[in-house]
Amino acid sequence: MENDFSKPQRQSAAGIIIMAGYSIQQVVRALIIPFIVFAVKAERAHLLYFFAGAGVLVLLTLIYSYFNYLKFTFFLDDKKQEFIINKGVFNKTLLTIPLEKIQQVNINQSLLQKIIGVYSLQIDTAGGADKEVSIKAINEASAYILKEHLLNGKKAEGTPSLDEELPKLNTEIPFLSISPATLLKVGLTSNYGSSVALLIGFAYALFHNTKEILRAFDTDNGQVEAAIEKGFTIASIGFLVIAVIFILLIINIIRTFVKYYDFKISKHKHSLLISTGLLTKKNTLLSPNKVQITTYSQNYFQRKFNMLNLSLKQADSGNPKDPKDLEKSNLSIPGCSPAEKDEILKMILGNIPNHAKTFAPNFRFINLPIIFSAILPVGIYIGLWLNIPEVKPFYPLAIAYFVISIIMIYFSYKRHRLMVNQEFIIKKSGIWDVSFEHIFPHKIQAITTFQYPWHKNVDVGHVNLHTAAGVIHFKYGSYTEIKNLVNYWLYQVESSDEDWM
Repeated sequence: MENDFSKPQRQSAAGIIIMAGYSIQQVVRALIIPFIVFAVKAERAHLLYFFAGAGVLVLLTLIYSYFNYLKFTFFLDDKKQEFIINKGVFNKTLLTIPLEKIQQVNINQSLLQKIIGVYSLQIDTAGGADKEVSIKAINEASAYILKEHLLNGKKAEGTPSLDEELPKLNTEIPFLSISPATLLKVGLTSNYGSSVALLIGFAYALFHNTKEILRAFDTDNGQVEAAIEKGFTIASIGFLVIAVIFILLIINIIRTFVKYYDFKISKHKHSLLISTGLLTKKNTLLSPNKVQITTYSQNYFQRKFNMLNLSLKQADSGNPKDPKDLEKSNLSIPGCSPAEKDEILKMILGNIPNHAKTFAPNFRFINLPIIFSAILPVGIYIGLWLNIPEVKPFYPLAIAYFVISIIMIYFSYKRHRLMVNQEFIIKKSGIWDVSFEHIFPHKIQAITTFQYPWHKNVDVGHVNLHTAAGVIHFKYGSYTEIKNLVNYWLYQVESSDEDWM
């Protein structure tokens, strides 16, 4: 592969294998259950046709991957400052990406790519529905040099050559390196919500696939449901809770090690070079001025371990409601010490925010949550308790739920704060994980204020600060103060000569 990116060129020849591997993986995921059912139920005479069909499918995948490799070319137009990709076997696609729209370039290496000795280069851009562009097979030298071109535009006079620059990139001394012991602490103290969702999804998939296989063999007579029902009558609730907590912790630890193993951050010119991953190695070169919202969070256990988690939020794609897009737009830095957090904040924000005026919400902040999250559910239980004898023994759980809900609503109210100074806007929030979101006023793209009719006499209102990475909400504040702040922020946005990206 050439390193003169002004000329159209193809990926590494190993890209044929990589593309075929990904295609076969997608086919296997989609057809694994039907394949298993057919392989088990089919007569031996038909198995030969089955394996022959699978072989033909693999051969067709290889042929398609070869033509896909031939049709995929890319090059840099230095005059127009654009990166251009041609791709497609049946449907031709010409993709043009202005270099100024590129906010992040990742160099990744999956297990298959490690075996073959190539990397994938992924380009994230803001403002498009198809935000991620991927070159699946490129050698290490070309990947790093192309990344430099994409993030920094045309090479300036005197820029080091390939032979000089690549060793420098590979020998950067990290100022933040996360040890396995820190990763263990991170796994034990964070991401409970995502692990619960993962556990529920896995349990549902297991239940559904088991039902499908039993139905295929005409043996589904409610055995799965009966087994689950019987298990609940035998196992105690306490043992089940302990088992779930243990499984959640194990899932958290495994996910943390797989995602953040060998996590390192180093400074490279005016960017942050982030490297992480166990099975899939991911290298990201991030420009600090493209970060829209900088967030750090900490819970009780993390405070005891003297660590916190950082999140650098960039501009999302054209569909901000897509959680996958938002996840890809964010860079998470787990297990930072306070000193490391301050150093990263200095790189992103320029200095550490301080001496900010704090705005607190009105006590009406807690009214609706108490009604809908505490009183209404308990009221429904009381109605059931009066009419259904079977639910009466569970009244201690209802009392515990009511007390815990009130405590959580109170903490949410006490931690809902907006802090403002001349340079920054900081939003504090959270119940268990207390987070601090930082933005520059010039990053604001729109401001929404509103007031319910019944709050006009008490001067209570709300404000939403819209950025390219999401919305920051401040609710139930003094509406007079909010309007003064909005006027001040609009003045800062109009008078600032700084770009939002």
